[in-house]
Parts: sequence; C-alpha cells; structure tokens
Amino acid sequence: MQYAEKRLRPFAILAIVGFPLYYYVWHNVFPQHYENLTLRLVGSVLFVPILLHRHWPAAARRYLPHYWYAVVLYALPFFFTFMLLKNDGSEVWVESALIAAFVMVLLLDWLMLVLSFMAGVGIAVLAYCLTADPVNLGSPYLAHLAIFSFAIAIGAIANYDTARIQVEQERAMLATAGSVAHELRTPMLAIRAGAAGLSRFLPVLLDSYDLAKRSGLDVPKIRLAHLYSMHGALERIEHEALLSNSVIDMLLVNARFTGGYTQHPEQCSMAHCVNVALQRYPFRELERSRIQCDLADDFPFQGSDTLMVHVLFNLIKNALRFMRSIDDAQISIRLARSGKANRLFFRDNGAGIEPDALPHIFTRFYTSSAITDDISLGAGIGLAFCRDVLREMGGTIECTSTKNSHTEFVLTFPLP
Repeated sequence: MQYAEKRLRPFAILAIVGFPLYYYVWHNVFPQHYENLTLRLVGSVLFVPILLHRHWPAAARRYLPHYWYAVVLYALPFFFTFMLLKNDGSEVWVESALIAAFVMVLLLDWLMLVLSFMAGVGIAVLAYCLTADPVNLGSPYLAHLAIFSFAIAIGAIANYDTARIQVEQERAMLATAGSVAHELRTPMLAIRAGAAGLSRFLPVLLDSYDLAKRSGLDVPKIRLAHLYSMHGALERIEHEALLSNSVIDMLLVNARFTGGYTQHPEQCSMAHCVNVALQRYPFRELERSRIQCDLADDFPFQGSDTLMVHVLFNLIKNALRFMRSIDDAQISIRLARSGKANRLFFRDNGAGIEPDALPHIFTRFYTSSAITDDISLGAGIGLAFCRDVLREMGGTIECTSTKNSHTEFVLTFPLP
C-alpha cells in the first residue's frame, strides 16, 4: 500500500465512472446478452471510500489495505468472470476478462494476485450456478479458464515490480552509505584529533586564567558555570565523535549485508558477543547502567561474531532511543539453553511498539514513527539486517510488544 496509495484516487475515479458508463455501452451501444446495473452500481459505491481514503479516521486507516483487496477482488476477478459466464463466453467478455487479468497483474503482488484470482473466480462460478437456469459450464469455459490461469501464472512470475523497487532502494542505500562515510569520517577524525590536542593544553590555559584572576590581572571575565562546563566539554566532543563513527559503521554494515558471509562461518560464543557489544557500544552517560545481563547459560552458535555484535548494536540503539523519556526503564539480556534450540532474550520496558506497526518492523525500508528499526536517517534497515543475519545462521528473530509497557526480542539459534 505504500506504493499503491498514490494511485488509489485515479483508479477509484475510473471505477466509479466506468462501471455505469459501460452499462450504457454494453446495454445500448453494443448490446450484449446479459447486463446487470445493480452489480455495476455496487462496484461504483464500493470505490467511493477508496476515493475518500485520505479522510478516513486514523483508527480506520489501518484497514485500508484489507478493504482495497476486497474491492479489487469484487471489481476484477469476480465481476468479469461472472459477466463472462452470464454472457455465454462471448468474444467481448473473453477479451474484457483477459484485460481484467492483466490489470490485476499490474495492481497486485504475486501472492495476492493468485489468491484474489482463485477466490474471485470461485465466488463468480458459485454465483453463476445459483442464478443460471440451466447451468452451462462446458468445455469452452475450461479453455478460457486455462488461458486466464496461464495469464495469471506468467504475470505472478514476471511481476518484478516489488523486487525492482527493493533493488533500487538497496542501490540508493549503498550509494548514500558510501557518501555518508566519505563525507563524515574525515571531519569526525579531525574533530577527535582537535579535541585530543586541546585536552592537552586546555587545563593549563584554565589554570593560567585562574592564576591571572587571583593575581588581579585585567583579563576578560568568564562565568563560573562556563568554566566548569569547559572541563568536560572536550571529553563530550570526543565521545560524540566516537558515537557518530559508530553510527556510520552500523549504517554501512546494515546496508551492505544482503545475505551470505564474506568468510566461512565459525563457532562463536554468545556471551562473548554480548560482552564485546557492551564494551564497544558508545554509551552516553549512565546508559550502560540501565542494562542488566544474565550470561551464565552461555551457548555456542555457528556464524559470525562480528555480525552478531552488530545485531546487538541495533537492538541496544533502538531500545535506548525509546527509553530516554522513561527514567526507570531497563534493558535485560538473558541467555537460555535447551535440548532443541538456544535463545537470547532481549527485553526493555520502554515505550513499546504500536500494534499496527509490529507486523512490519522486520520489513526492509519500512519506517514509521512508531517503530524502532530506522537506526540512522530513518532508513528502515536495522531490524531487517537483524532478521537477515539470523536467517543466514539458520535461526529466527521474533518480537512481542505492548505499547507503553515492554518490547521483547527473542533470537533463536539452532544447536551447533
């Protein structure tokens, strides 16, 4: 729906006008054996909410995809199949039904295309059998069904629109990641080097200023609060530069990982990965104290400790971002072994995730103000990266969340 939403209004206008217009065409201009104004008016009415979808209440907008698929099912596979049967397979309606099949290929992804075709044709045949006397479903209809099925099958296979969009997004993400790294690493390095150099001489300068003031020399006045702030300013600058470099690293790793290891998988220790992640993550003041770990039940896994550390980076960053407004929020990391699989439980009692966003948080490039997978620049790649890494290791990552209560990720690993 993210990509189809901009086309909903013109499609709705076409349907609202086209249904009754073609009643006039097939009933008066080029008369056909069967026409039904009621079915056409129902089709027009069903598209009115689609035309006004931008004015839906916020609570109802989550059901827009479901309503859209239902209306498309009625307007294309059901209506055109039913009219084809009622018109005894006339040439006009064979051509019309075939065009409807190709419109479905343009509108729907392959899974919904197949499901809508099967459901729409099935309901249309049932409606025809209940309203026709006598029922005529002879061999010509089977031939038509074979043609339409082939059109749908080849359309489902060739429908590469979603894949093309993702490929282009990944190319853009890689180009952006490379540009960000190139443009920011050099100034970040200069900032860190400058802060390190100043840290050697600033204490001397501050002591000299203090000595000059006590000696009664005429020096510009600096407020006491500003003097105190200078003592930790360089440390904060260096820490923020380090944090920025870490974010750049995460962005590059997330964007460049498309499945597969660059090196042969090795046996790794999960407790070691957690400890490394906690040591390397650039926590701000007091953030590290909000994380509690239970690593006694350590377990091995086949994979890459580097990628696993970056998975933990993403989870930590997301959790900390949505815990900032909650003073007593904590993160719990716990390991658990069993005879069937090993698991890592990552839980926080922060802001939680909106229910309508929860099913989509592992979708690459999906972003929302209610979810936490946009680890940098709202890219929507952080949790998708976590999912891809776990799949490559033969494991899974699942999430449960309650708004304003908690969020828990469960990482499951196969036994080595």
